[in-house]
Amino acid sequence: MPPLADPMLFDPSFELTSALCVKSTKSWSVQKSSDLYRVGGWGAPYYKINSRGNMAVRPFGAKTAPNDEIDLMDTIREVVASQDNITMPLIIRFPDIVKNRMDTLQSAFDRGIARHRYSGRFQGVFPVKCNPDRYLIEEIVSHGRYINFGLEAGSKPELLLVMAAMCRASNDAFLICNGYKDVEYVEMALVARTMGLNTMIVLEQLEELDIVIKVSNQLQIRPVIGVRAKLSTKHAGHWGETSGEKGKFGLSTSEIVQVVKRLRKVDMSDCLQLLHFHIGSQIPSLSIVREGVSEAAHIFCELALMGANMNVIDIGGGLGVDYDGTHSSSSDMSIGYNMEEYAETVVEAIKDATVQKNVKQPILCCESGRALVSHHSVLVFDVFSAHKNGGTGSDRGISYNIDGLPEELKYLRDDFARSLDNGDPECILMCAKKLKNESTRLFKQGLLGLEEATVPQLIISIYPSSSPFRIVGPSVSSFHLYLCIDWRVSRLRESSSLISHATVTERL
Repeated sequence: MPPLADPMLFDPSFELTSALCVKSTKSWSVQKSSDLYRVGGWGAPYYKINSRGNMAVRPFGAKTAPNDEIDLMDTIREVVASQDNITMPLIIRFPDIVKNRMDTLQSAFDRGIARHRYSGRFQGVFPVKCNPDRYLIEEIVSHGRYINFGLEAGSKPELLLVMAAMCRASNDAFLICNGYKDVEYVEMALVARTMGLNTMIVLEQLEELDIVIKVSNQLQIRPVIGVRAKLSTKHAGHWGETSGEKGKFGLSTSEIVQVVKRLRKVDMSDCLQLLHFHIGSQIPSLSIVREGVSEAAHIFCELALMGANMNVIDIGGGLGVDYDGTHSSSSDMSIGYNMEEYAETVVEAIKDATVQKNVKQPILCCESGRALVSHHSVLVFDVFSAHKNGGTGSDRGISYNIDGLPEELKYLRDDFARSLDNGDPECILMCAKKLKNESTRLFKQGLLGLEEATVPQLIISIYPSSSPFRIVGPSVSSFHLYLCIDWRVSRLRESSSLISHATVTERL
């Protein structure tokens, strides 16, 4: 296989110019790399830039010892050197990160339960639709035996996968059956109970109740039933569209009451044991979590008071990931809380409702997906090219003394020239944007020539508002949090035996 790239490009003391030649820049540092890419925000505590300028993986989070850190460039070099048929792109998985995330989630709820003297316990499940990779599922089931961690299925293929995997799970672990259910789906879920699996069939449509009653009578298998509630609570973010009273999944409160009455008529009230809801993925703030969980907790209490054998409240997904490292509740790509605060809010809201209604405190369950596995895999791909922003006008052959400008642009040009003299970056950018927008407007009206309209666009490219580098690579889309390795900052060296900490699979 050909070398990954010119070795000079991996030295952080070099940078690419706009002409794709290399020049020295001794001012670059590891800290500047970390700050530029916000590694300390989105990556902590699992990723950092080490003293060699390479991305380092910390598989045990904050508890990772220095000698357990994995230099990602060393691992990539070892993989490429050891197997001739390995080509880019490839995924490197770190199973220990998944285990650490599971332990962190369990510990967060355990501490919240102890702090609020909550009488129930916590049991998580992983939604396999988030990542159905066989090796990942096996790792979750194996490690989950010690904390009764289960799986969630949302379709018949997923249910088959989950049934096979959970034969090795804890007997108390939940197998949550969500999604559309026909006769075959319900039959499979009930047969899973005869295999000793703790299966719970969650009703998402009212007509599914009749199917469950009919099939359970035919097979003579007593089901455990849950209902998914449509809450009025929703969040306005990108992933909140399926939540709220008009969401297409779940039952309204009136439909839930019908379920209770129907089960009472056929002497199956004891079968209704779980309430499930899903506010939406990537919930940005704790205020939304608190509002939604509180609403659902009161529905749970009312079902118990109506005679249902309520034991479990499943808060669904929603625990987010700080993708952009800003720790902001106003961004679709970030969250304004940590796992500890999330668990604390859930426990407190459910306890308050159960105490108020004098109802037994249930087992807490959540279906966190991205929060558990997003950090555990890294996509590595070849960099096709690099473009450097910044520089001066003379570097691009630009003169600010443009002949024949309309009067509307002359004063903007003069403002831009004065801001350059003053050296205020924010003012320079603002003036450049105004100049560009006005020139575009005039060009659309036929009042400005093509050559004159192009100059403001070149000017604004010299004074960008974002990162000084743009790396061009393949377009990718996945639930994984991908680390795009900056080959300008990272360096290669002779590898050591570090690959034992990672599972490497080639991406097709």
